[in-house]
Amino acid sequence: MLVVWIFAATIVATASALDNGLALTPPLGWLAWERFRCITDCDQFPDECISEQLFKRTADLMVSEGYKDVGYQYVIIDDCWLSTERDSEGRLQPDPNRFPSGIKALADYVHSLGLKFGIYEDFGNYTCAGYPGVMGHLQIDAQTLADWEVDYIKLDGCYAEPEEMAIGYPEFGLYLNETGRPMVYSCSWPAYLEFSGIEPDFEALKKTCNLWRNYGDIGDAWADVEDIMNFFATNQDKIAQHAGPGHWNDPDMLIIGNYGLSYDQSKTQMAIWAILAAPLLMSTELRDVKPEFKAILQNKEILAVNQDVLGIQGRRISRESDIEVWTRPISPVVDANFSFAVAIVSHRTDGYPYPKTVTLKDIGLTNPNGYVFEDLYVPGEVEVLLPDSQLNVRVNPTGVVFFKATTVGSSS
Repeated sequence: MLVVWIFAATIVATASALDNGLALTPPLGWLAWERFRCITDCDQFPDECISEQLFKRTADLMVSEGYKDVGYQYVIIDDCWLSTERDSEGRLQPDPNRFPSGIKALADYVHSLGLKFGIYEDFGNYTCAGYPGVMGHLQIDAQTLADWEVDYIKLDGCYAEPEEMAIGYPEFGLYLNETGRPMVYSCSWPAYLEFSGIEPDFEALKKTCNLWRNYGDIGDAWADVEDIMNFFATNQDKIAQHAGPGHWNDPDMLIIGNYGLSYDQSKTQMAIWAILAAPLLMSTELRDVKPEFKAILQNKEILAVNQDVLGIQGRRISRESDIEVWTRPISPVVDANFSFAVAIVSHRTDGYPYPKTVTLKDIGLTNPNGYVFEDLYVPGEVEVLLPDSQLNVRVNPTGVVFFKATTVGSSS
C-alpha cells in the first residue's frame, strides 16, 4: 500500500506543478559554493577566486573529464560574482576585475561547449555576502538574466522576511517566465521558513519553482551529510510526496571529491541523493578529483536511478542498530509492480563491516515473481530474489550497499 500511495501522490503533485517544461528530471551539474565559497582575492588565490577563469576552467573540465558525457549539464555561479553597485540604468553587473568579459560572454563560452549556464541572486536587498539583491528590481533583473542567456537561476533568501518571500519568490518566477527565456528556477524559500519554524506551502512552491532547498547549507563533513539525511527521513511524510518531474526537493550539493568524506561516505552520499531524486550539483575542484571518487560521480547506473522518469522520491524504510534501509520505486514497472533502488546504510563507527539481513516483503518489495538484484557499486553481481527471500549484506562503517532491484514479469 505504501508504494501505491506514493505513486498516487506523485501524480497529484505533478498535476499542480509549474509547467515550464524544465527539470523533468533532477538537474545535474556543478555549483561553486561549497568548494569555493566567496574567495574574491585573485592575487592571493588566482586559481580559486570567483572569476570567469574558474568557471571557464570548470566548463572545460566538465567536457574533458567526461562529466558532460554522463549527463552533467549545468555550470553554476554562486554568490560573490557581482559588483557592489548596479550600473547607471539600475541593472546588475559583475565585478569588472574578476569578470572582465561580462556574464553574457561567459554564458556564451559555456554554451559553446554544449553545456548550460547558471547564476545566483538573492531575493532580499542584499545577497548573503552583501552584494546587491533583487528586491525592488525583480522585473529588470529577470530580464537582465534572460539577456545574458542564463539557463538556471538560484535565488537565495538572505535579508528578506518570510512574508516578503511568499510574495516575492512567485513574483520573480512570473517575471522569469515573461522573458520567454527557459530558466530553471531554484528557490531557497522553504529553507528560510524552516529556520523560522514556519511550514512551507508546497503547493505554492510547486507552482513557482523547479526545485527548492529544504534545509541548511551542506558543509564538507560527514556529520553534515548525516544531518541532511536525518532531516529528509524524519520529514519524509511531509515533503517526499511533493517531488516529481519539474519540481524537486533539494538536499544541497554533492561534496564528493573534496576533503571531508571518505570513500565509503562518498558512496553513501551519492546513493542517498539518488534515492531522494535530488539535484546532483557537484561542488569540488574537478581537476583534483581522484579516480575512485570520479568513478562514484560518473557511475552511470546510479545516475540512471537519480534520473528515473517516474520521478518518485524515495524514503527511509527502517533504522535499527544504526543501520538504515532506504528504497525508491523506479522503472521499469512490470505487471503494475515497480522496480526499486535499495540502499542499506551504516551509521556505525565500530570498525568492521556490520551484517544486515533484510526480507524483501518487509521493505515493500512484494512482486510475486521476484526481482533481479544488481549491486550498483560492484558490477556483475546479480541474483534473483523473491518477496520471502532474505537479502544478506555486510555494510562498511558509514558506508552503503546499493542495489537496483528490477521487477520480474509473469511468465504467462
